[in-house]
Amino acid sequence: MERPRILIVGGGFAGLECARRLERKLAPSEAEISLVTPFSYQLYLPLLPHVAAGVLTPQSVAVSLRRSMRRTHIVPGGAIGVDPRSKVCVVRKITDEVTAERYDYLVLAPGSVTRTFDIPGLTDYARGMKTLAEATYIRDHVISQLDLASASVDTREMESRLQFVVVGGGYAGTETAACLQRLTTAAIRRYPRLDPRLIKWHLIDIAPKLMPELGEKLGQQALSILRGRGVEVSLGVSVAEVGAESVKFTDGRTLPCRTLIWTAGVAASPLIGTLDAETVRGRIAVTAEMRVPQFEGVFALGDAAAVPDLALGDGAVCPPTAQHAARQGRAVADNLVAALHKQPLEPYYHKDLGLVVDLGGKDAVSKPAGIELHGLPAQLVARSYHMMAMRTNVAKFRVGANWLLNATAGDDFVRTGFLARQPARLQDFEYTDVYLTRDQVREHAQALLAKG
Repeated sequence: MERPRILIVGGGFAGLECARRLERKLAPSEAEISLVTPFSYQLYLPLLPHVAAGVLTPQSVAVSLRRSMRRTHIVPGGAIGVDPRSKVCVVRKITDEVTAERYDYLVLAPGSVTRTFDIPGLTDYARGMKTLAEATYIRDHVISQLDLASASVDTREMESRLQFVVVGGGYAGTETAACLQRLTTAAIRRYPRLDPRLIKWHLIDIAPKLMPELGEKLGQQALSILRGRGVEVSLGVSVAEVGAESVKFTDGRTLPCRTLIWTAGVAASPLIGTLDAETVRGRIAVTAEMRVPQFEGVFALGDAAAVPDLALGDGAVCPPTAQHAARQGRAVADNLVAALHKQPLEPYYHKDLGLVVDLGGKDAVSKPAGIELHGLPAQLVARSYHMMAMRTNVAKFRVGANWLLNATAGDDFVRTGFLARQPARLQDFEYTDVYLTRDQVREHAQALLAKG
């Protein structure tokens, strides 16, 4: 009898945890497990601002999938469409070859992409903070602005190169602004021709408060830390227009600026749009057991799914956080095992354990189990949490060693020239333009299946 095929789409927190748990709970003879992912690593997203700031090397936050899993088959590519009626996932391999992966059970954990709006110039000139390539690019770009400003004799050019704007007052935006501001503050000492007062960081958000999830006290603490460092925080403000050398805000201000980092939220992977399934604010609607009710054998979780938050109730859905994604991955694995063994499925329930926000150096705010912390105690909690969340001992060692090296030896502020002469559009980094329409998915699925 042929083993049932379990196909997991996405190698992030949700997908990796699902695969690892399936390996532990199922014997090799019980199921064939495959994972579709374009990269051979799980990206530890919460530490991307540290990569952008040079505190951590890119490899430190790229946790090897092959170290984490033993027998899961990795398909090196990205899912670009799903035909649940034929039980086929269409995959574009990293060679651009399009293939079909059949499944008996499908786990959709494709994650999210940077959410954008119809703002003139945004998709052409904004940079994201969602992928390892984007974080690496941003570090190079920021240092190159210092280099070019130092070499310029044009005051207007210098001003535009030394003003940096981060949009989004959530965790990603706040940590990105904090970490990169520390980078430029340290780097400016190596540029004797530049006046440190010319470097200006701006953090803007349309919301009236910075990180409201932290609560009034810690949110104000984070705001005070940033403003104390010289970061100009503007709340209740958004971007009206972006140009190659300027940014216009909705309050009428226009800043000379060549660096706009966009972290204003996320949207579910466009893969979800290839299924004819019900959605909730763009995320695929699932039951409390994380089943997609319209299709047999299909589960969805993580950032791409609207998973009911039973701990909050009142129709709430789980926020798109790493904490929920990892636990949902394990819960879906348990439900897959139950389905294979003809047992009842269990609903997902998880009460949030708290929040950590690393602002670089000794600065942090944390709220573990409802306890409000700031300063060094909060930093110890934040970094301990990240270390524990790493899936391999090698990754833990790299991160710890990098933190220690940066704290004791500092940074050399080297730019590698990564994509220095290439466009840096969001779609180029996040591949948001490769997905098929529903009709194309069906055509590809049938054609590829016909070939065997």
